[in-house]
Amino acid sequence: MDRAKKLRELLAGERIIMAPGAYDAWSARLVEKAGFPAVYMTGYGVSASVLGRPDIGLISFREMADMARNICACTEVPVIADADNGYGGALNVVRTVQEYEQAGVAGIQLEDQVMPKRCGHMEGKQVIPKEEMAAKIRAAAYARKNPNTVLIARTDAIAVNGYEDAIDRAAAYREAGADVIFVEALQTREQAAGASQLVGAPLFANMVEHGKTPLDTAEHLYQMGFRIAIYPVVTLYAATKAIGEVLATLKETEDLRSCMPYEVDFPHFNEMIGLGELRSLEKSFLGDCT
Repeated sequence: MDRAKKLRELLAGERIIMAPGAYDAWSARLVEKAGFPAVYMTGYGVSASVLGRPDIGLISFREMADMARNICACTEVPVIADADNGYGGALNVVRTVQEYEQAGVAGIQLEDQVMPKRCGHMEGKQVIPKEEMAAKIRAAAYARKNPNTVLIARTDAIAVNGYEDAIDRAAAYREAGADVIFVEALQTREQAAGASQLVGAPLFANMVEHGKTPLDTAEHLYQMGFRIAIYPVVTLYAATKAIGEVLATLKETEDLRSCMPYEVDFPHFNEMIGLGELRSLEKSFLGDCT
């Protein structure tokens, strides 16, 4: 199955693509099991999962590419992957796109921040010149082997230079070859509604709890011209809260039985993770030996 082609088909559909964030292979499988049409690999979440550190440019290209490969290997739906700022200049972008495609990624998101980059809803961001980012988009289009791979260009310019510059950059990135435009940290619904008309391209929405962009329904986002909506940290924050609560209970009671109401049980988890299917597959190889 060409998952990039599937992502293209979803983009042309009559519903927005809802893509919750995944920070590792298991969270990605849970997103897929829940019935969502796509998975978003979040750099914010991968940095927290792999390094235990914030999204301030510490996670490396290799760590991100490896996680993308793991996520794609255990899922079947299209994976949209954060590729930060391409981890360098135009030639670095070429390598990033090549490796992400080899990993199985269907959509690649590139941003116009300087190095080291910051989470899009954090303070202290800086952006590279518009022309330099346009060159990176052209490099990404050159490197793309599968013409269906969706290139997503993100601009962080609102926080640095204002809304008008962000829209100007978005239009330039679209002209350079981006398939989808991501204007990060839109501050009002009016800005969101105007972006689609001003850019003339499918838009990408980032729904972050207590972030800079007002939260909205998937249907209303679609009506405003957004075609992909990511929910990058919903799984990470939910897991963090649940793990923190169960560990606090264990610390207080010193009895594992007090934690069991919080947990998925052993048989259920084994079923969810596919143990029975793999055991059956193993037996099929052994034949009469079993």
